[in-house]
Amino acid sequence: MTAISSPINLFEYEQLAKNHLSRMAFDYYISGAGDEVTLRDNRAAFERVKLRPRMLVDVSQINLSTSVLGQPLQLPFLIAPMAFQCLAHPEGELATAMAAAFAGVGMVLSTLSTKSLEDVAEVGSKFDHPWQWFQLYIHKDRGLTRALVEKAYAAGYKALCLTVDAPVLGQRERDRHNQFTLPSGLHLANLVNISGLEIPYEQGESGLFTYFAQQLDPALTWRDLEWLQSLSPLPLVVKGILRSDDAVRAVEYGAKAIVVSNHGGRQLDSAIASLDALREIIPAVNGRAEVLVDGGIRRGIDILKALAIGAQAVLIGRPILWGLAVGGQTGVSHVISLLQNELNVAMALMGCSKLADVDSTFLHFQ
Repeated sequence: MTAISSPINLFEYEQLAKNHLSRMAFDYYISGAGDEVTLRDNRAAFERVKLRPRMLVDVSQINLSTSVLGQPLQLPFLIAPMAFQCLAHPEGELATAMAAAFAGVGMVLSTLSTKSLEDVAEVGSKFDHPWQWFQLYIHKDRGLTRALVEKAYAAGYKALCLTVDAPVLGQRERDRHNQFTLPSGLHLANLVNISGLEIPYEQGESGLFTYFAQQLDPALTWRDLEWLQSLSPLPLVVKGILRSDDAVRAVEYGAKAIVVSNHGGRQLDSAIASLDALREIIPAVNGRAEVLVDGGIRRGIDILKALAIGAQAVLIGRPILWGLAVGGQTGVSHVISLLQNELNVAMALMGCSKLADVDSTFLHFQ
């Protein structure tokens, strides 16, 4: 295979990233659960959707701006919550936050970040309109969860993004083979100072699997959303929805936005592809909450397809990590610009000058 000197798409970034990461880190980032059926199908779902472009439309100026929960975005995507970004680069989440702020896209910070939520928020505060959400896992220790919410609110985060598809951790076999844990010097920056929590080393097992089993609350129910919303005035985003009835229930329990997601194929293997679930959920929600989607997005055309189905925006995950591993903040910025350029071209070729022009009439489902 010819060496890649300057990647021109996200797949080439993935190839390069493998050379910049330890095996444990690369396997952790790239792997899915079980036989990785859902991981593969997330990508295949986009390939199954075909396009019906409109001709002879003035596309001399393309506007990719939008908003999510009233917050402006220069591009219709956010950076998905991803743990342990310092495995990819020493600056980790700080580099990602800087690239996101420069590009005018949102960022969702993981509870399990390796830079503190305060430090990441400080990066964003230097820009006019950057914004960040805080992704939340609810721990068995409700006092710890309360403290995280209060810290996120005080630091200026714009929403709480509750992950609901991980009552236990999925069976990630690569992590088990590698006996995944954080290397010396890396910590759960949001948790170690509150409660001393760390990812354990577990002989013959993934330390993250053990952490979830010991610390996260598998008894979480819809009623707990009321308690969570009582902790701060931040709007609630529910991430991990794959069924229309759950989407409707999320709205009934106060969610202002829903992220249609199967956790990047990392939780329940053989779960439906996120894009396929989106087609069912959009009409069920019927505009009562904003709907976003993640999983398998690797091209600007993929973003266009998700928006045409009805998503307000998308979340980009693994490709951001590949950019971070290859070039830190510069790499993340380049990944974002590649998606921006691809989306610009796709919009022009589809006959759409602004995102509001994109709808389901442009799609053909096989």
